[in-house]
Amino acid sequence: MNRQRGVVLIVSLVFLLLLTLLATSSLQNATLQEKMAGSVALRDVSFQAAEAVLRTAETHVLTPGFALSKCTTPRTCVPPPEALTLTAAGEGGASGVIWRVAPGGFFGIQHLGETEDLIGMPSPARPQKLYRVTAVALHGASRTVLESVHTQERRVLWRQRQ
Repeated sequence: MNRQRGVVLIVSLVFLLLLTLLATSSLQNATLQEKMAGSVALRDVSFQAAEAVLRTAETHVLTPGFALSKCTTPRTCVPPPEALTLTAAGEGGASGVIWRVAPGGFFGIQHLGETEDLIGMPSPARPQKLYRVTAVALHGASRTVLESVHTQERRVLWRQRQ
């Protein structure tokens, strides 16, 4: 009879050990899911802020009488590389873009030149000036960079940079 009581104790300790391992694993899984959900939430807030900054910048381009000097070299006409590392408004890097503060982030505008042939759109009565608008939003550890190409009448193209 005494031998059976010892076996019951060992079996119950093994079950207790298994339950402890299961609880620890579940806790680690829940912690990981919480971190992933927080990361997704930061990314979404950053994206929404970048979209708001982009809209703010686009209103500048759509303002009657808006003018900006045309970029003159390929280095100043490419998408500004500093947008992926920039942390504050001010004078840009090699691109020469001047970054301006907007609620939620900052933006830069480049005048790319003029065109009479906008793909997929009816021919305009006059040449259209093309502007690249780059918006940057930082929220926590998340950075979102959005770009759009505009004429002085409407958005032609939009993309998110990685």
